[in-house]
Amino acid sequence: MSAIFDWARADNLQPEPITVETWRELPEEFCRQVEVVDGQAVRCDAPARPHQKAAHRLMTMIESAAEQHMQRDPEICLDVDLDFDVTLWEVPKATIRRPDIALYDCAPEDVRPLPAHYLKVVIEVVSPGSAKVDTTDKMAEYARAGIPWYWLVRIADNQVASIDVHVLDHTLSSYRLYRVLEPADGQQAVLEVPIRVKIDWRRLTDLTR
Repeated sequence: MSAIFDWARADNLQPEPITVETWRELPEEFCRQVEVVDGQAVRCDAPARPHQKAAHRLMTMIESAAEQHMQRDPEICLDVDLDFDVTLWEVPKATIRRPDIALYDCAPEDVRPLPAHYLKVVIEVVSPGSAKVDTTDKMAEYARAGIPWYWLVRIADNQVASIDVHVLDHTLSSYRLYRVLEPADGQQAVLEVPIRVKIDWRRLTDLTR
């Protein structure tokens, strides 16, 4: 008998919506495997190796840019992280996502999940199984949460093929395309907003070896 029949039991249905307070008490192992959309747990597929490698290498570039930005302006404190919990909103029902990468204002370690108003940039690496969610659902959610910048990273032929940079249009409460970065632009691309980031395309090739 298929395993789905063992799983599909009444006692496996989510008994009540997940709140932020509930989320903080849930086991970390569970939280790493799901996101919360309007109070309902949504399972996240484990990312493939090219996805993970692209995220790690891009995060390193953004982290270096953030450090240089803070050296120029010591009053600013920025941080960068991979795959961590962000509260987009709590009412009427909580939505908690795990962006692939995020640049955000520094926050105490015990602020978990991190409220969306800390975020400057949120980045999703598009995988075949996540394309619809990343380009429609999450795009609308991040815009509703007021996150100023949203980057979509696309992979093809074992390399990052493009980075679509979107900026929030506050009048429409939606993103508009600001710029598309591609390897054809040269070995290095420079993006000035919201901080000066140098994209080294050579580091975004040969994602699996």
